[in-house]
Amino acid sequence: MVDDVAATCEEQPGTSALRLDYDHESQATSIVEAHSGAVEGWLFTGIVPYMLTRDADALTRPAAFVDYTGSTLLSALVRLQRESQDVTTLSIDTLSPADVAATFTEAGLPIDGLRTLPYRSGMTSAKAVAFHRRGPEHAAITCLSSVHEALRGEMHVLRLAPSPHSVRVALRQLLLTAEGQAQEDAQIALGLIEVESDEGLLREAAALGGTVAAFRGGTHLLVTTRGPLHDATRGFSGLPMLSRLAVHNAVVRVGFGLGRSAAEAESLARRALARARRIGEVAAVLSLRADTDIVLESVGAAAPTQQNLAVIARRVGLSVPTLEKLIDARTAAGGKPLTTREIADRLAVQQRTARRMLHRLELAGLAERTGNLTSGTSGRPLTLYRLTL
Repeated sequence: MVDDVAATCEEQPGTSALRLDYDHESQATSIVEAHSGAVEGWLFTGIVPYMLTRDADALTRPAAFVDYTGSTLLSALVRLQRESQDVTTLSIDTLSPADVAATFTEAGLPIDGLRTLPYRSGMTSAKAVAFHRRGPEHAAITCLSSVHEALRGEMHVLRLAPSPHSVRVALRQLLLTAEGQAQEDAQIALGLIEVESDEGLLREAAALGGTVAAFRGGTHLLVTTRGPLHDATRGFSGLPMLSRLAVHNAVVRVGFGLGRSAAEAESLARRALARARRIGEVAAVLSLRADTDIVLESVGAAAPTQQNLAVIARRVGLSVPTLEKLIDARTAAGGKPLTTREIADRLAVQQRTARRMLHRLELAGLAERTGNLTSGTSGRPLTLYRLTL
């Protein structure tokens, strides 16, 4: 199936596909983590591997999945009829009852004899197998290769294969999402910073994936792009570096400008800095096009509420349960720094996953590196992080 989907994708000029098969859907997350640096986007052959990787916070690139309803499901029904199977009494997993009913109604088929098991978080292949085995003798339609393998020796089971049309629709969606994100993230962001001491500025610039240099009139110029700035400001709401720089300076004023060119970004940064001066001695403002100014709050380490956790989760790309586990880990450690291995053990994830999570939190000002701890082996030293969630 992967080869067929990849071949359809490569019909699109300028598109190359990396074929990554798995033996079981549960392997999807580890495959994504292992190859995330080699791709610009992910196209999953179905919703299950997509949801598994999304729920595991493993998606760091634009992603989409091929829809199995519509023409794909209709093709399966035609095939079953050719095989002399009764298509009015079926068990169907993964697809939503509404989508199944719409397809059957469009084809003029009754829906009274259908049983569906829609995908829900926590659904496993074992649950799908048990679902199909229930009831009188009937044919089954599955979206999962593992379910097909488990049932094909005991009942008539058909694994859905996405139609070329469905693949093209999903690919088009993925390409549009990736293009939009790339254009947004590549927007130039310039920051004009007024401080008495430049201590810590290089570190703050590095955390933003940018560079800093002396500018005119005793200010400093920070150059980065929209993507890192969006992450570091928690979606343009707060600026953690403001409070950190204020430790060494009585006056910290920051003006960020976000534009399509360096000249436009600088003009907006000047406007932002002028407004920051009017606000007070410690202030930061982000100026956008269309006369939009956003005051970036000085972010402290106050414990987030449940509502704030949901906002933070969206901004850093982690789930609320994951953030809650990280807070529990911080509390259990008494506020002391934790190694990446300790975080991985507490969250029951691989160390590379823990490193990725902590990097996102660091960019958002919710985690601070405090040093390294030699692991006692020949591997890389363990990084120590202080969580400030």
